[in-house]
Parts: sequence; C-alpha cells; structure tokens
Amino acid sequence: MAGEASAEAARKSAQTAEETALDTGAEAEFPVHGDERAAAFFDLDNTVMQGAAIFHFGRGLYKRKFFETRDLARFAWQQAWFRLAGFEDPEHMQDARDSALSIVKGHRVSELKSIGEEIYDEYMAERIWPGTRALAQAHLDAGQKVWLVTAAPVEIAQVIARRLGLTGALGTVAESIGGVYTGKLVGEPLHGPAKAEAVRALAAAEGLDLSRCAAYSDSHNDIPMLSLVGHPYAINPDSKLRKHARELEWRLRDYRTGRKAAKVGIPAAAGVGAVAGGTAAAIALHRRRR
Repeated sequence: MAGEASAEAARKSAQTAEETALDTGAEAEFPVHGDERAAAFFDLDNTVMQGAAIFHFGRGLYKRKFFETRDLARFAWQQAWFRLAGFEDPEHMQDARDSALSIVKGHRVSELKSIGEEIYDEYMAERIWPGTRALAQAHLDAGQKVWLVTAAPVEIAQVIARRLGLTGALGTVAESIGGVYTGKLVGEPLHGPAKAEAVRALAAAEGLDLSRCAAYSDSHNDIPMLSLVGHPYAINPDSKLRKHARELEWRLRDYRTGRKAAKVGIPAAAGVGAVAGGTAAAIALHRRRR
C-alpha cells in the first residue's frame, strides 16, 4: 500500500514530457540516450544530500516555532547519530518520523509545502553532493526521467526534486483530510522493501523496463531497490552495502573522500563532482572542528 501510494503521489506531481527514442542499432554506453524505457532512481539521504532531509526539515520548523527546544535537541541527536554512524538506524528513523507527524498534525499541506521551499534554501541546498548531482544530470541529459526515492515526507522530496530539476519523487505519504494533516501515514514509511515496491509500481505505470534502469543508494537497506534494476550503483556506501556491491561487482562511488570508483562505467561528469564533493566534505569537517 505504501509503495502504491508513493507511486501515485509521484506520478501526479511530476511534469510529463515527450521523449524521442533514438535507434542507433548498437548497444550504447549507459545511460543510453533517448531510451524512453529507462529511468534512474536515487535515494536521498546521504546519497544525494549530506545528512537526513527530515532532520534538516525539523530544524527549519523549530526556527518557525513549530515545536520547543527539547524537541530540537532530539532532532539534533538523531542527526548527529546519522552523520557519525553513516547508516540509517531504524529506531532513530522511526522516532524522527513520529516526531514529525506529531508536529505537523493540524497544519495545512499547502503551508508545509511553502515552508519546505524556504527550508531547502536555508539548510539543504548547500548539502547536495555535487558528484551525485552530476550523475542525475547525466541521465537527464540522456533524455531519461530521474526520480528521488526516500523515506522522507513526499512533500519535502518533491521540493528537492523540483529544485534539482528532476522528474519527481517517491516519498512517505502522510494522511491529510481536506488539505490538513491528520498525524497518520498512508501505509508504511517508504523504507527498505517498501522502496522496491514503489519503484516497481512506478515502473509498471510508466512502462519502464527495470533491466534498463539505474538505482543509486548509500544504504544496505536499499539492496531490494538496487537489486530490481539492471544498473545498480552504491554511492557513499555503508559497510554492508560496500561488501555486497563488491561481491556482485556493482559500481561504487564515494564522494565523502573523493576516492575513485571501484568499477568503471560511471558518467565522466561525476568525476568532476567527486572532487567537488570531497572538497565540500573536507570544508564541513574543518568547520565542525573549529
């Protein structure tokens, strides 16, 4: 149910565009230009953006007095855990989602969307990994659709996708009645296997061939989604995903250190992004130590 709800929300929000397929008569390098049955799916937290979107969103809501200081301390601890541990802890993520739902209950969807635009500028824009952004752009330049797939609220994900020029976003769907949040979810959070379900549902609705699609993630929790596609990529991988990717000879790229990819085949534009991403990480680390 979560996957179907996310796919439906994503399709409604995405702008449709005609694509022209080019038949070259030969197998081209991936991503294939003009392949209208191929698309790319990107995890958000620590793949496209440093840290977790929901925590940055919480900071923005606190600034606007949606909740009190003790709640901000919990958000700060969860964000610190995410950054230090480098992976998604189910208990912390669940706590964050529960906190967010209680905070937005009774608020209008339109209000949160508007605030989301402001929060993106304040906290998220500077945390986009340039290397991953370059990968997404390579797919767009090839005429393919690019979707974010995240456990973050779909409204936040849609703002980020639009700001990055992507096709749309699959995210956790919060229930609303008459345009007002009820404090409940539609189905389950879009996490782990639910992401794979959502991607499969969207692919079926869009007429995509998953064997010709690509997926990108940092987390072993997304192995079900990565395993669905013909072109899986491990980006800034946690230890479990790195091990799994190496065993299956998936492509690897780590923008946290600027290390080279373990496998060839990643678009050249991402190489420049890797240097920029590594520099950004070094600057951030320097600032934290000051």
